[in-house]
Amino acid sequence: MRKTYVLRSKGERFSFLIERRAVLVITSLMSAVLICAVVGTSIGSDFISPLQVLWTILGLNEGQHDFVVLTLRLPRVLLSLLVGAALGMSGAILQGIIRNPLASPDVIGITGGAAVAAVGFVTLFGGALSIKLLPVFAVIGALVTSLVIYALAWKSGVTPIRLVLIGIGVSSITGAATTFMLILSPFYSAGQAYIWLTGSIYGAAWREVYTILPVILLILPLSLWFSRSLNAQAFGDDLAAGLGVAVQRERMGLLLCSVLLAGFAVSVAGTLGFVGLIAPHIARRLVGNLFGSLLLASATIGALLVCGADLIGRTAFLPLDVPAGVFTAGIGAPFFLYLLFKNRNQI
Repeated sequence: MRKTYVLRSKGERFSFLIERRAVLVITSLMSAVLICAVVGTSIGSDFISPLQVLWTILGLNEGQHDFVVLTLRLPRVLLSLLVGAALGMSGAILQGIIRNPLASPDVIGITGGAAVAAVGFVTLFGGALSIKLLPVFAVIGALVTSLVIYALAWKSGVTPIRLVLIGIGVSSITGAATTFMLILSPFYSAGQAYIWLTGSIYGAAWREVYTILPVILLILPLSLWFSRSLNAQAFGDDLAAGLGVAVQRERMGLLLCSVLLAGFAVSVAGTLGFVGLIAPHIARRLVGNLFGSLLLASATIGALLVCGADLIGRTAFLPLDVPAGVFTAGIGAPFFLYLLFKNRNQI
């Protein structure tokens, strides 16, 4: 018989199940994230040993690597890990809500809404307003788009199938609007917008790290608090309601968590495609379907995917710095086609 661990805080208010195998997998993945952070900071045009990286971070060396490690590489590595974790969690939440393996923030239009707002900001206000405001516009775009999707999908409640179908339609509209604005924008603005739309961690600074870190620290425990609800919703809305779950209210709360995670990730790194689709699928094969363990595994796998893509992009083609989104899309697009083929009888 498989053993499970039940973690409780304040009685029954906060609990989620993690299988024993899942504990080992998640621990291993978190160890891999730490290794990736150190190795990613070590590798570049000039190699710095992992030991020197650790000494520099801890302030135990003479300061000869401070600028390269603390100013150039470490913020970029940490941002790639945080962005990947946010997109992985966002995708896991959406797939749980919609109960569809093809759901992800970019497929149902959430990142598309952020892209429209961000490209509109670069095109219309790039020379008049500070570029520091771009994340604000991207998050607002994601929120407004998600509200539109939710409103259009509402009919005595929101069902998963309506949510995903309307989301795909809205995604197409936001893609067309983004292309239209790029055509009308000046040449220099279009170039800047294209790099952002591809998805890149280039030029990352501590400001972006401090922007997304509080969001993850807030939404991760909140999403885990909803884990029992989402486990119940996996059996259908009627059964979940019979178990005492406020289905519509908690579905909207989970959707808001997913939108905030995706919106802030896109706001600091651009539209890194397919991470929110791939990470939950890999996590599900490793830890199963219980939402608590699935969310943590999706976060760590998403972090590893983006960090690895960015590491390849900035080191494999020196002196060029290829956007990480090129590699996530190169992996994600075939994976998406594979999922379509595998689930063709269910669509």
